[in-house]
Parts: sequence; C-alpha cells; structure tokens
Amino acid sequence: MKQSNAIIIDEYGPFPEVDAVHGVSYDGKHVWFAVGDRLLALAPESNALQRTLNVTANAGTAWDGTHLYQIAEDRIQKLDPGTGEVLSSIPAPGNSNSGMAWAEGSLWVGQYRDRRIHQVDPATGDILRTIESSRFVTGVTWVDGELWHGCWEDDESELMRIDPDTGEPLETLAMPANTGVSGLESNGSDRFFCGGGTSGKIRVVRRPQG
Repeated sequence: MKQSNAIIIDEYGPFPEVDAVHGVSYDGKHVWFAVGDRLLALAPESNALQRTLNVTANAGTAWDGTHLYQIAEDRIQKLDPGTGEVLSSIPAPGNSNSGMAWAEGSLWVGQYRDRRIHQVDPATGDILRTIESSRFVTGVTWVDGELWHGCWEDDESELMRIDPDTGEPLETLAMPANTGVSGLESNGSDRFFCGGGTSGKIRVVRRPQG
C-alpha cells in the first residue's frame, strides 16, 4: 500500500454560526456542505458563502449533476438546489450513515462505525452491494474510477483509496494530527474538498497524480 502525507493547499472557514461540517459535495461551481440544520454553498474562488438551504443536513451530501441528495436522520432526501424543496426521499441504509457520493447512477453511502460503503439505488433505497473497509468511514468520493473515503479514529485521520471490489487499502494520505476529515468530495480532477468536523472548516487536499 502506498502511504504519504496529505498536502493541504487551501482552507476555508470557520464560518459564522457553523459548529461542525458534515457532508461535502461539489457541483462544479460551489462546494456544498452540511451543517446540521442547513446546506451552505461556498464559492471557493472568492471564499464567499452564496446560498443557504434550510434543510436537515446532519451527514453526507451528494450531487448528481442536477439535484442534491442529503442524509437527514434516517432518510436520504432529494433536493431542488434552487429552492431546497424535498422532491423525494428514500430510507437511509443504516444507523451510522456518514459520507455520501454520486457515481455511475447510484448513491454511495458510508457507514462510519460499520466500516462499510453501500451502493444504493437512488429511486428505491435498495442496497445494491456493500464494500467493506478496514477503517471507520466518513466522507466518500469517486474520481477517475478510484474510490476514496475519509477515515477518522481518535485523533488520527486520513484519506484512503480502496479497491472498489474487495475494499483492500491501496493508498493513504495522512492528515496532520488533530485534523479530522468528515465529508469528502473530489473536484473531478486534482483536489479533494474535506470537511473538518467540529473545526467548522473545509480543507483542500491535493490529489496524488500517477
């Protein structure tokens, strides 16, 4: 397994009236992040908050190219990004849901203490398959066919790339001490947006190339 230290290239926040960052997603322009009772949209170029959706948002967030998906307690809600209207909802797969991503027409839902990632049918909530990890799972993201997830245990946190078929660890990026990773999303290229848990921050980590 390849191991290296995470390279943090930027940092946003903390933000007013934000106690913790949960899910994180990216729509190509805004970084959306869940803060408990709201979803906020950050413009990373200006470090300015531009949108607020008043919805329950206490875990993972995902973007399918048109709509937002947000874990709200025991449900996953499909949201209109313009208004925050709940268009539909499905059952969340378990009790320790953490991160969430969209890829290949499915939602991928991390379960923290169960050390699992479920592929979920976004229309029905049915679990299509389950990937086991060796670490606690926080945020989840796919990029260029690679499956990455955040890990956070005690005071140690890292980003881990795993084999999407077997869950075998392939690569880790160790975060500095006391720098947790809650939500996780790729920009589709060279960087990861990482929720910083109770720090109230979002950190940008360089994605290894090659």
